[in-house]
Amino acid sequence: MRKIRVLVVDDSIVIRRLLSDILGADPEIELAGVAQNGRIALAKLPQINPDVVTLDIEMPELDGLRTLTELRKSYPKLPVIMFSTLTERGAVATLDALSFGASDYVTKPANVGSVAAAMQSVREQLIPKIKALFAAANPEAVRVTPRPAVVPRPPAAFVVPQRCDIVAIGSSTGGPQALTAVLRQLPAEFPIPIVIVQHMPPVFTQHLANRLNQECAIAVREATEGALVEPGKALLAPGDYHMELTRRGTSVVAHLQQGPPENSCRPAVDVLFRSAAQLYGKHCQGVVLTGMGQDGLRGAERIVDAGGSVVAQDAATSVVWGMPRAVAEAGLARQTLPLAAIAPELLRFVAWGRRSIVNSGVVKCPS
Repeated sequence: MRKIRVLVVDDSIVIRRLLSDILGADPEIELAGVAQNGRIALAKLPQINPDVVTLDIEMPELDGLRTLTELRKSYPKLPVIMFSTLTERGAVATLDALSFGASDYVTKPANVGSVAAAMQSVREQLIPKIKALFAAANPEAVRVTPRPAVVPRPPAAFVVPQRCDIVAIGSSTGGPQALTAVLRQLPAEFPIPIVIVQHMPPVFTQHLANRLNQECAIAVREATEGALVEPGKALLAPGDYHMELTRRGTSVVAHLQQGPPENSCRPAVDVLFRSAAQLYGKHCQGVVLTGMGQDGLRGAERIVDAGGSVVAQDAATSVVWGMPRAVAEAGLARQTLPLAAIAPELLRFVAWGRRSIVNSGVVKCPS
């Protein structure tokens, strides 16, 4: 396999050197070049033809957002990873970048204590994303390595349950765009609750929830401890907290906890899916959207074992077909659908056994 050529764009010589050292230490990656601002980067692109670009958001002359906008005119599919600060301003700018076509982002290390710790933080975030995005954009250039053996479940006829009472969604790389595409298609009167885990750090999840709330008919909120799980509303797990669902009297509420990360993630999709399966059983619908890794696989097993069902996003519309692929190849997905078809399928599925309930305006709690 040829090396992955990366262009680093950052106005800080310290960050450029940090990234150069990290990339140079990986045998599968080659530093194709560096640029101190967006204008220089745009001039270098046709000369060095990189496979991936890392792009700082805040730069003089031509900042990251304007650079990204110009880059996308000539390179619509080139993977671009934004380099962002873990701040309110950085979160807003990162979400803007994702909406403008950035593939993913990495947060700059803050208060980590040493150069070695800073390098480790960036390495753990950046290297897997470079490799996953390159593989997704260039499948023919990637050496095929044997995947762990997965014994898919035997096919079985899917039985439509009497009703669906919860939609639990998990997403990662490409997730903010995918969530927007799905939730925008749902009406304000969507008759059941939605709960979501998107792999994101603190601060970022609050701004993502606010943005989704502005752009969608349903109400979207970042979850707080004890927040009610209600029809027509979506709760997004906050960064650095697992979200579980629990019963309080006749209501269902969100419980936030900081147990160990699962699949190197907190929040983790598996944690949410397990609790949803336990509480709602056969009335639970899971959705696994684009993302790296396998978070959601074990939780999807719990949902299916409880009698519920799972829908996965397809490869063609996923930024990275990792999480949904794991679910699909394990035989856990009732359907594997393009992104644009997921919301219509949810509307159709939720309507089964619920027409009289919807018409009366009454939604029952799970039994």
